[in-house]
Amino acid sequence: MVHAPNRPPAGAPPVRINLYSDTQTRPTPAMKEAMMRAEVGDEQHGDDPTVHELCDRMVALTGKEAAMYLPSGTMCNVIAILTHCSKGDEVVAHETSHILHSEGGTHAALTGVQIMPMKGPRGMFTADDVRGAIRPKTRYAPPQRLLEVEQTANIGGGAVWPLAQLNEVAAVAHEQGWSTHMDGARLMNACVAAGIAAKDMVASYDSVWLDFTKGLGAPLGAVLCGSEEFIGRAWRWKQRLGGSMRQAGICAAACIHALDHHVDRLAEDHANAKALARGLRQIPGVVVEEPDTNLVFFDIRDAGMTVEKLQAKLQMRGIAVSGLGGRVRACTHLDVTAPMIEEAVAEIRTALAAA
Repeated sequence: MVHAPNRPPAGAPPVRINLYSDTQTRPTPAMKEAMMRAEVGDEQHGDDPTVHELCDRMVALTGKEAAMYLPSGTMCNVIAILTHCSKGDEVVAHETSHILHSEGGTHAALTGVQIMPMKGPRGMFTADDVRGAIRPKTRYAPPQRLLEVEQTANIGGGAVWPLAQLNEVAAVAHEQGWSTHMDGARLMNACVAAGIAAKDMVASYDSVWLDFTKGLGAPLGAVLCGSEEFIGRAWRWKQRLGGSMRQAGICAAACIHALDHHVDRLAEDHANAKALARGLRQIPGVVVEEPDTNLVFFDIRDAGMTVEKLQAKLQMRGIAVSGLGGRVRACTHLDVTAPMIEEAVAEIRTALAAA
């Protein structure tokens, strides 16, 4: 049975401090104003000027030839794999990747590929790991077509792949004739944290996408980028999966506003994440992973409480956190301030003290 959408428990107060995910961000007043002013047209017919502007901006940002606006990052991954691969092909990706854990089995159900799960610390693997995953080219083995990486690595703790490592694993893939794809859900977090331009970060990847609904704070949308030929074929898959978004310029305007105003400020989220990690380390029994970006993972087993129980206690205090892989995850974003971080640490300390 598929569970209904999550709802707050009866009697739970409104969320005051939302550390559940950066997807919880809400459009700022200035972003809403930009949306209201947007010029629009029918995206399906190619006459929405604001969508064109967003795609042109993403082409310039990533250094790719073409771009396509989509409702979500998951759709970007699905369409990219459908475009790069055929049924029965194999995709090489980390064992904690979003395509394995968080896309509802789509790639078995729709794309027909199998995914080879790679091991490696913090959601990353090495060029030698990729070499070790190369299958002999016989009729007994699936054709290997695609290498996929996630920047930043979510379950890996929001870790940033070093640029040299990204290029090395891509080089091995290209030597084998594979394509390369980057799940760039939090790409700009990685770029800001590492001080590396996006076009340099993604240069070795044949396709890449950026999600605007996480740290960038837009209400809807992601943009998939690649060669003209790749995006041309990807459009057919977009049509097959539901087609256009019609007057999508309203939402594309929010994404443009985010590019103009919400990229540099990601450094504030990273600073808040480090402050949160410092505070959590002072709580007995809490083991904290040092954050690279805006995700803070911590283990509370030694504090004598389960993730679910801590979530429930915090929810009744108006604070939301998530749980992944037996750890608690707290995510900073533009709706989380430094004073909120201090309050969240105090509430977590109080909740765990009762264990």
